[in-house]
Amino acid sequence: MEEKDLSGKQKIEFAQARMPVLARAVEDSLSHHSLGGKKVAMTIHLEAKTAVLASYLKTLGADVYVAGSNTETTQDDVAQALAEQGVNVFAKHGCTQQEQEKFLRNLVVHEPDFIIDDGGDLVALLDNYPEFRAKVLGGCEETTTGVTRLKAREKEGSLHFPMIAVNDSPMKKLFDNCFGTGQSTMDGILRTTNMKVCGKNFVVAGYGHCGKGIAMRARGLGANVIVTEVNPVKAYQAMQEGYRVMPMMQACLIGDFFVTATGDINVIDNRHFGSLKDGAILCNAGHFDVEVHMDQLRRYASSHREVRKNIEEFVLPSKKKIFVLAQGKLVNLAAADGHPIEIMDLSFSLQFLSVLYLATSYGKMEKKLYPVPPQVDRYVAKAALSADGVKIDTLTSEQEKYLQSM
Repeated sequence: MEEKDLSGKQKIEFAQARMPVLARAVEDSLSHHSLGGKKVAMTIHLEAKTAVLASYLKTLGADVYVAGSNTETTQDDVAQALAEQGVNVFAKHGCTQQEQEKFLRNLVVHEPDFIIDDGGDLVALLDNYPEFRAKVLGGCEETTTGVTRLKAREKEGSLHFPMIAVNDSPMKKLFDNCFGTGQSTMDGILRTTNMKVCGKNFVVAGYGHCGKGIAMRARGLGANVIVTEVNPVKAYQAMQEGYRVMPMMQACLIGDFFVTATGDINVIDNRHFGSLKDGAILCNAGHFDVEVHMDQLRRYASSHREVRKNIEEFVLPSKKKIFVLAQGKLVNLAAADGHPIEIMDLSFSLQFLSVLYLATSYGKMEKKLYPVPPQVDRYVAKAALSADGVKIDTLTSEQEKYLQSM
């Protein structure tokens, strides 16, 4: 039987059927919440799961504007299907950096009331448009990188509207960052290289929630996992959990696969390229493509070429060859489909409910970074358990009284 590509509409329908928590949040909100007359601007990796969130925001009456948050992670068929639903879409797979900046500007000039940011780019761009920035009532941030940037802004007094740190919610960082990043990163590596991981030395740079998930999944596939860290507490935790811990320079001599997940720049650069094994494979799972210093690598290498889709070969002066996946961009999205649907069901439920919270509370909120409201976290957790048919215990009145007396 001849295989046919799914249309963007079919991809969205497939994802939507597997996002019961978000569906329940929408159903529970329809009777007492409305986003009618409000504009919501989203910059986020544009694929089927994102499209479900955008369409649900539209269901509550919002005028929704979406731009991709990365030049390589937009799925054009999904973007087209979303536009056909009446969502305003500014995105294209493989766009130039200049086109990407134009897409983001399109979000800003439409004067959004609420924003959903991914990495802090939209908040930063609004600095160039104070007349539009003044109209923003609040927003949400999805990533560790973005929250880090927002914390710096709050500290220096340059946060101009309330933002909710969705990334820091337990229902986000414990599942999306760990289990989602772990599975989707390995998916990107495996489908791109078609190589085995078992028995290989697999180096994970960074042992935050994302790095933990990657290390866990790589070990599950039989890899010999090595962790590099700058934080002594995290390094010691990695060691106690059974991983080898060493500096990156030492890991370069023995690593077969390298995944960066630190959120910082120059994790692998000219200090390391010459020490890498012949055939080493590098990729990045951090938000920005700054962890593997690609400009330095291109200058250092004698030549480079694409040898397989999403795999670039670099021939070093020593004649050794190393390979970079997805141009050093987010490997789980640039070379795969991102986090599992059920994981993003949780994260996008948090985003959806946080936007509704902003819509009813923004007049009482200061220009600060806020956590996800605890009741939102609990709602998502309970809905997720219910969707899986899982019941849990409840405290007796005697137990509650005992705990309150402690």
